[in-house]
This record gives sequence, C-alpha cells and structure tokens, in this order.
Amino acid sequence: MTLSTPTQVRSVKRSFWKRVGQTFVNAPWNWIVMLGYLSVMLLLPLAAMFFKALELPLSEVWQIATSPIALSTYDVTFTTAFLSALIGGVFGTLVAWVLVRYDFPLKRVVDASIDLPFALPTAVAGLTLATLYSEKGWIGSLFAPFGIKIAFTRLGVAIAMTFISLPFVVRTVQPVLSEMEKDIEEAAWSLGASRFQTFWRVILPPLLPSILTGIALGFSRAVGEYGSTVIISSNTPFRDLIAPILVFQRLEQYDYSGATVIGVVMLLISLLLLLLINFLQAWGQRYNAR
Repeated sequence: MTLSTPTQVRSVKRSFWKRVGQTFVNAPWNWIVMLGYLSVMLLLPLAAMFFKALELPLSEVWQIATSPIALSTYDVTFTTAFLSALIGGVFGTLVAWVLVRYDFPLKRVVDASIDLPFALPTAVAGLTLATLYSEKGWIGSLFAPFGIKIAFTRLGVAIAMTFISLPFVVRTVQPVLSEMEKDIEEAAWSLGASRFQTFWRVILPPLLPSILTGIALGFSRAVGEYGSTVIISSNTPFRDLIAPILVFQRLEQYDYSGATVIGVVMLLISLLLLLLINFLQAWGQRYNAR
C-alpha cells in the first residue's frame, strides 16, 4: 500500500502507537515491572554513557580509545582478569570438591570464610594483601631473596583479582557437586575406569556449565575491581595500571568525556567476552543433555 497523503501517514502512525499502547497495557504485570526495572537500572545508564561518549567527534573517540596508555590498561585489565578467573576456576572447583566430599575439623568455619571477599570492603582487602605480599610481609619476604616482587606489580593485581573472584566459582560449583550421586562414580570404577577417566568423562561434564558460570562471574567481578587493586598495584602506566583506575584518573582531571570513552570500551569488550563464555556454557549444557 502506498501512502500518498499526509492524512494517511498520520493514520498509520496513530494505529501503530495505538497497538504499541495496547500491547503494553495488556502485558502481564510482571513483564511491566521487569522491563521498567531493567530500563531504569540498566538500559538508561548504559544509553546515557554511550550518548556522553558520542558527544565527542568520532575521530577523537577513536584517538582516546586507542591511545597507547588506554591499550596498555586494556591488556592489563582483561588479560589479568581472564587469567585470574581461570585460576579461580581450577582452585575454586578443588575447594568446592573438598568442602562437599570430605569432613574435617572447622569445616563450617572454612566454608563461611569463602564468602569473606563478598563482605570485606575492597579497600581493606587491598591493604591486607599489600601488607601480606610486600617485601617485608609474611609471604612477600619469602620471595624477596629470589628477586621476585609481588606487591605493587602486575602479579599483585592478579592476586587481588583471584582473591575476589574465587568465591564465585566455589558457590556455583558447590550445589551441583552436592547433588551428584557417588553411585555413578562407583559404577564407572566397577567397569574398569581409572580415577582420571572417571573425573574426565563422568564428573567433569555435569560440572562444566557451573564452572564456566563461576568463571564468567569471577571474570566480570575482576574486570570491575577497583578498591583492592588500587592499593596493591603501583598504578604505573604501561606496567600495572588497570582501566578502572585510568577512568578515575581522567575524572580527577575533569575529563568526563575521556573517562566515558574508556568506560564504553570496557563495556563492549566485557560484553563480548561474557557472550562468548555464555555460548560455551550453553554448549556444555547441550553436551550434557546428549
């Protein structure tokens, strides 16, 4: 149909918005609440950040986003967070296994202490880690004679990120591991499978989606970490300066647009990596369903 008159155009627009309004009114109340909450708490802040970044010319946005110091902070932030999340995935699974399969003295205390990074203020965590891993600290002094410096280096940033990301893996793997029946493992042993084969073919596949979920949560938490990393790192550009600290430094210089550009780049990279991890998680669930 060809709209040849302005009256027809206005009629079609009114009909369209009328259908939109009816759809919104007739929608279940829980959908309305969900969309309203997501719009206010998530979509509008993200849209505001994008529009703030686009106040600058695209050439200037590209120059800020790809400046040498920005590229260095992306590398330090995302590479270190990803490696820390992987380390947390390995040791978090091991901790969850011990807590579920073994009984030992003070087990409840150990189980409760796993959640300590959730409740501990990040600045306190950074101060504790910096004191512990400094050259005169209890752990740092053991490595100092070998010329290994932990605190105020990129290694210290990795330790801080691992510290705050570990509980996510433990708490996502622990419930799945608790529901697994040991009869399946015993059946595999009775059929001649070794312990490694039992773990690789029987135990790991059901655990893989929860492990990937914990890694994704730990990674996203590590990327946005500020309080502990700002204390345990030296914040030196091209060494251990992370992107959240660079954003804060630009805000201190009243460079709000530049800080927003760095934030948008972090958002896009984090979103792409989380989509990739979610894709792997969905693949793991389909693999287990076969």
